[in-house]
Amino acid sequence: MAATPTFALPPTFLGTTNRDADAPVVVAGIPFDLGTTNRPGARLAPNAIRAASRMLVDGENPANWRDPSAMGIADLGDFAVALGDIPASLALIERQATAFSHLVTLGGDHTVTLPLLRALRKKVGEPLALVHFDAHVDTWPDNFGQVLAHGSVMWHVIEEGLVDPTRMIQIGIRSPVQNAVAEWAPAKGVTVVTAEQVHLSNPAAVAERIRAVVGGCPAYLSFDIDALDPAFAPGTGTPEVGGLASWQAMGILNRLDGMDWRGMDVVEVAPPFDHAETTALAAASVAWAYLSHLPRPHSR
Repeated sequence: MAATPTFALPPTFLGTTNRDADAPVVVAGIPFDLGTTNRPGARLAPNAIRAASRMLVDGENPANWRDPSAMGIADLGDFAVALGDIPASLALIERQATAFSHLVTLGGDHTVTLPLLRALRKKVGEPLALVHFDAHVDTWPDNFGQVLAHGSVMWHVIEEGLVDPTRMIQIGIRSPVQNAVAEWAPAKGVTVVTAEQVHLSNPAAVAERIRAVVGGCPAYLSFDIDALDPAFAPGTGTPEVGGLASWQAMGILNRLDGMDWRGMDVVEVAPPFDHAETTALAAASVAWAYLSHLPRPHSR
């Protein structure tokens, strides 16, 4: 048991003091929200998630009795971004992401997933499987004329061949959307599980659906916190009612043990709209659950 109480731990992810860039798993923040189309504030998320994550230290995940804080993770602080410049920021993020063997990132708006997957695709050498939790499909070809934005990120990752759409699954979808946009990804082979379908099912069944889609392929997890209902995640830029409860999301994630995970992000936390760290703690818990299901770090 740790000698230091959680509230007095360093304000890093899970209170780690490790800054080793060669650690088996590296955590980094991305203070970027230039791609946001509604409420801003996701640039402030990394430190809010870190602070809330201290609640999760000094204990094991009861789903598998593993302690993510004992994995030797390092928190290297935040990536550099280019103030006011989306393309330059994405190029910077991609360049920085290539340096690490296994990266867990704390966003930032969902645009950051694009450069992260660009970097990982080069490293893995093949299109990745993608598990995408979100209220939104994020497959608009542009957002109000801006082609690089948080609502177009999945359009780009599919069009650029960063992921195999037949190995991609979206969970929690429920936002208003044009029919042509809604039909685009399924026509490419993407599996879509709506929030209502999750509610009418159960976490075990949804997890099995994810496993069936992903198979044994190298996989990436992208978790937009607005996949959760605003009752469980009020601090986000584009909230949508009818979403997943936090217990549903954790129940699904905790049944994804043994998959070939290569990296993950949790995005769209907007601390100015949060209450009592509710959203930040949910995001920290998502990353913590992911870490607890890594059987072993991948080498470079």
